[in-house]
Amino acid sequence: MASDPTAEQHRAHLAERGVSSAAATQVVPMPVSFDLNGKPVDIAAPPMRRLIDVLREDLGLMGTKEGCGEGECGACTVLLDDMPVNACLVPIAHCDGARVVTIEGVANEGVLHPVQAAFAKHGGAQCGICTPGMVVTAAWMVDHHVPAQLIRRVLAGNICRCTGYQAIVESVQAAIAAEQARNGGDEGGQGPGRPG
Repeated sequence: MASDPTAEQHRAHLAERGVSSAAATQVVPMPVSFDLNGKPVDIAAPPMRRLIDVLREDLGLMGTKEGCGEGECGACTVLLDDMPVNACLVPIAHCDGARVVTIEGVANEGVLHPVQAAFAKHGGAQCGICTPGMVVTAAWMVDHHVPAQLIRRVLAGNICRCTGYQAIVESVQAAIAAEQARNGGDEGGQGPGRPG
C-alpha cells in the first residue's frame, strides 16, 4: 500500500514531540479499502480504530449498535468476510480488502431478508438495541443453512435484555422454514442477499 504524505507528516510531527514510531502507528491514519454492503469504501483511519466507530461516526451507518463495547453482548454484530464478528472488537486495519455487511446491507434491493420479515411478523424485536446484531447473526444462519436445532447455541453471543428469547427463536425458526419452502425443501439454493 502506498504511503500517504499526510500520514508521513503526522508521524514526523509526533516524532518531534517524542512519540515513538510504534505509538504513532496506532494514531496515524492509514488508507483502508473494503467492500461495505456491496459498495467499495476508501477511508483513512488510525489502524486500531474500532470498526463500529468507523461505521457509525465516519460512515453514518447508525444501524449497528454498541451495547457493551467489550464483545460480550453481540449488539454490534456485522459480517466480516461472511462471518459474524463483534464490530466493537475489530480494528479497522483488519477490514482492509475485506467484505463487511451491516444490518443496512441485510435486505437486498429493498426486499427484506426472510429473517427481517419473520422478526416483524413474529415479534422478534422489543426495544431494538439487540435487534441489528440478532438479525445479522440469524440471517447468516439462514444463508448458511444452519439447522434450526442450533438456533439458541448460535445466538448465545447475542444478548437480549427485554425478552425470554422465545419470540426471537420463533422468528428464526420461521425464517429457516420459509427459506426451505422457497427452495422446495432443499437445504441448498441461493436467494436474494445470499452468498453465491
